[in-house]
Amino acid sequence: MTGPMCVTCGTEFPDAAAPEICPICADERQYVPAGGQAWTSRAALARSHRNGFHEEEPGLIGIATEPVFAIGQRALLVMTPHGNLLWDCLSLLDAATVRIIDGLGGLAGIAISHPHYYSAMAAWSAAFGGVPVWLHGADREWVMHGGDAVRFWSGDTKELLPGVTAIRAGGHFAGGTVLHWAAGAEGRGALLTGDILQVAPDLRSVSFLRSYPNMIPLSASVVRRICRRIEPFAFDGIHGAFRGRTITRGAKAAVTRSAARYIDAIEGRGPADAEE
Repeated sequence: MTGPMCVTCGTEFPDAAAPEICPICADERQYVPAGGQAWTSRAALARSHRNGFHEEEPGLIGIATEPVFAIGQRALLVMTPHGNLLWDCLSLLDAATVRIIDGLGGLAGIAISHPHYYSAMAAWSAAFGGVPVWLHGADREWVMHGGDAVRFWSGDTKELLPGVTAIRAGGHFAGGTVLHWAAGAEGRGALLTGDILQVAPDLRSVSFLRSYPNMIPLSASVVRRICRRIEPFAFDGIHGAFRGRTITRGAKAAVTRSAARYIDAIEGRGPADAEE
């Protein structure tokens, strides 16, 4: 069975009747389109879309819905000797996707960076034997359809598998999470960031926002806190929310430079290009 699914953010709801407005999109970090709320279903989506699989680096497979649906994020399959973890989630789950992931070893669990990517997490968990869906408890109120699989965690870090650690960075959402994969970037470590740290198109920098579609910034103090929370972890690569948004080398230095640039701008110390 598939319930109503918001066309704008891709969140699936459990009831046969859709709410009047998607609560995820009614929040200031997302948006309800000017044309009004629209709904589809996972079953309908499967008739017009498919999931493509792409190797991002050894041991990491990107999964993206084609053509782009809703926000358009990719999920990332982290493959480890202790089982596979799906990072972030997608609205589309079809039989081909399940067969491919089963062929790669299935899932030991799912972890999601923030509520915009909760999507069809209940269906994904059920399709792989009811595996746990790890969400930070600070974002509990945004769970629309999680079922018994959801495992809320607290604090600032949680090791989900050996060498795979969730870090509460905050920022975009109170429970905004990034994933540290120690074996990534040829053993130098990688962060999987969703859009808690958004990889810029130049692939050499990142940025930080409360809302991306509405362009609401974060404060300098919050950006400093994000940096403090990821500082103890070694990483040389970052895999962002969207296909192609990857920093392959020098990622930790890129975060430091990007944060300094952002803080200078938000505190008024950036280039004086505008007329006073």
